[in-house]
Amino acid sequence: MSASQIPPATAVPGDDVPTLLVKIFGKDRPGITAGLFDTLAAYSVDVVDIEQVVTRGRITLCALVTTPSPGQGTSGSSEGDLRATVHSWAESLNLQAEIISGRGDNRPRGTGRSHVTVLGHPLTAESTAAIAAAITGTGGNIDRIFRLAKYPVTAVEFAVSGAATEALRTALALEAAQLGVDVAVVAAGLQRRAQRLVVMDVDSTLIQDEVIELFAAHAGCEAEVAEVTAAAMRGELDFEQSLHARVELLAGLDESVVEAVRKEVRLTPGARTLVRTLKRLGYQVGVVSGGFTQVTDALQEELGLDFANANTLEIVDGKLTGRVTGPIVDRAGKARLLRDFAQQAGVPLDQTVAIGDGANDLDMLNAAGLGVAFNAKPVVRKAAHTAVNVPFLDTVLYLLGITREEVEAADTHAE
Repeated sequence: MSASQIPPATAVPGDDVPTLLVKIFGKDRPGITAGLFDTLAAYSVDVVDIEQVVTRGRITLCALVTTPSPGQGTSGSSEGDLRATVHSWAESLNLQAEIISGRGDNRPRGTGRSHVTVLGHPLTAESTAAIAAAITGTGGNIDRIFRLAKYPVTAVEFAVSGAATEALRTALALEAAQLGVDVAVVAAGLQRRAQRLVVMDVDSTLIQDEVIELFAAHAGCEAEVAEVTAAAMRGELDFEQSLHARVELLAGLDESVVEAVRKEVRLTPGARTLVRTLKRLGYQVGVVSGGFTQVTDALQEELGLDFANANTLEIVDGKLTGRVTGPIVDRAGKARLLRDFAQQAGVPLDQTVAIGDGANDLDMLNAAGLGVAFNAKPVVRKAAHTAVNVPFLDTVLYLLGITREEVEAADTHAE
């Protein structure tokens, strides 16, 4: 049967069609949903909408159905009989029932729809109230809330309508900074679930270390290099100049130090889970780094990354020369590589995600469809689309609408 042949009685009810909102509350157990609709089936009502949630073993089940006419259904009964039968059925199961008369379907959602993800460690009632109030203050309406994860952080998602995504993002960014929670705002739509490309910075993002400082420790100049690195990440120094200055201090190191540094690299907590889950979902994953290919190549192989690019330490006669070869991967270079990776992956730029922590990541974060500042410097947090300030890289999955249960289920099925 084509859409044009659907009888008027089965079409979506208009605002003038009487409907009933049937709400069931109580201790959850198997068979409640089937039991309710078995009860309603005797009255030949049409189902307009259903919503069910179970929280700590307590069920809230809502069914919006058309109101039966007198003589409708197998029992020839009316709305009053339906109400009495539903209440009797609910009482037999020690459940509570509420039935509310009305007309039509749910009121139309406002234009401008967004997903607001809130991460808390912990998520307090105070911060939740403030976020909800800020959403209302932008003219937005909260249509639905559900939990994405309970560990290693509490993550909840608000489906919001009636407010422009950018205005919502601006308002909530200010609120989040004061509350000490992380808030991400992305536009709703099919693109959120489309195949994407995720590109990460390496130092202090994918890994816990600054690779050049690991090399510097072997050269006895770690403190000096660390000072220059910190200034560069804050945006106080030109990255290329600072890179050359730091690499010069490594001149004369034996090439065997490369393998030693690779063994010293520590992945950020959640890094393996993030990459593994993204790959299982069909995402392509890459890294760009102001560090060195001598390390990123090994990470690419270890994690099964699709793309990797970084600077390359020059090695001659088994010794580091104190120079790098090839084009410098700096702030502009990272953004250029994001575009190159997206083109190779066949993914539109607005379906890319970039993750980084330093000032030299800013162009990449702003070029991506979603830029995530991960435990970043203040200048980066202010400029990125969203910020994550917990030490678990896999929390980025929640910003994409992926739940902890889905991650665990994918791991179980892969075993």
